[in-house]
Amino acid sequence: MVIKMTSLALLVLLVFGSIAVAEANKRSSANAERPVVERVEGRDFPSVFQAWSRADNLPNKDRLTVMALHDLVWHAPGGFGLIWDTRPRGLAEAFTPESIRNSRRIRQKLLKLNPDIILIAEIRYRDAHQNFLPKEHHWWKRDKEGSLVNGWREGGFIRLNFADPEFRNHVARRAKAAVQSGVVDGIMLDWWRDDEHRLALIKAVREAIGDKYLIITNTNDRIAPESAPYTNGYFMECTRSNSGADWKRIVATLKWAEINLRLPRVNCIETWYHKSRMDLNLMRATTTLTLTHSNGYCLFSDPNPLPSADHRHNWYPFWDKSLGKPISEGTYRNDGTVVREFQNGTVVYNPMDNRPIAVVFSDIRRSAATGKSSRHHELGCPDGDIYLRIKR
Repeated sequence: MVIKMTSLALLVLLVFGSIAVAEANKRSSANAERPVVERVEGRDFPSVFQAWSRADNLPNKDRLTVMALHDLVWHAPGGFGLIWDTRPRGLAEAFTPESIRNSRRIRQKLLKLNPDIILIAEIRYRDAHQNFLPKEHHWWKRDKEGSLVNGWREGGFIRLNFADPEFRNHVARRAKAAVQSGVVDGIMLDWWRDDEHRLALIKAVREAIGDKYLIITNTNDRIAPESAPYTNGYFMECTRSNSGADWKRIVATLKWAEINLRLPRVNCIETWYHKSRMDLNLMRATTTLTLTHSNGYCLFSDPNPLPSADHRHNWYPFWDKSLGKPISEGTYRNDGTVVREFQNGTVVYNPMDNRPIAVVFSDIRRSAATGKSSRHHELGCPDGDIYLRIKR
């Protein structure tokens, strides 16, 4: 049978066919995640990161929902569901296929909740739990008497011998496995400073994972210039924040990192509370320091010496995204503050060792700290605030 199609029928089929293709392409585009650089540069502020431990003051929200409040998260690979395919796990250089499939689903859930989120896997190289390797393995670090060297005492960890080139190459292959799993956007190396063996390690890791993926190193409040060309971001785990000099050192390191690390930059600044998680002025100071001196990510958390897990924290309403994107660089004012303009408002950071100040605008602004709407606001020190424009 020969079916003859009229010109009108053919036109209708072509039109509806084009619409169907366009809709399919639209759905495909919507489901495709954006590249790392677009997620880093396209996010709104304030921007908060999660270092291993979750925010634990939101009991009615599930783990992934809480994680997705943060724009950058790192964890051991198992925190994202990845399972090493060899036991002890320190010998492995690949993940089980089933765990990769499950972890990719977790990634997609997180990206659906927060399209800007960046996921990072910590790769251990300095120390590890005693079940990480066989007891007599030569990758454990030993002293002159042949005894194992303690690493992180609080966790009961043992030092690893990253001076061994074989072990460094093994670490690099583990980093490559993490990024090639399709689950994470990069890797994190803890306990970082510049020395011969760490420099050799980060070069090996960068060569293994290529330029597409991120590397974050934990330098505390110091710089590491030799490894900077291989590093996208510092985890500034600022263990010292009790004096004006401490906060000035944090600012100096952050400003250096914002200029000297490789693009895209993902600097992460964490300070600890002094008395309790209700040191809200310190939380705001940390947040506004980060906002005025960088395009980085902030965190205010429990001090490490506590017996509970490190880096646990509250989620503060002050961190709810309200500012949009920055439209200027930070400016130092004669009153000792640092001010930066964003699409939806102004951020003011008032450092320790300054004095309380009056913040005055020509229009009415709402304080994110107090909820007060006025042209005139008071700001203590150390402290900071977000002053939002009132939409009419």
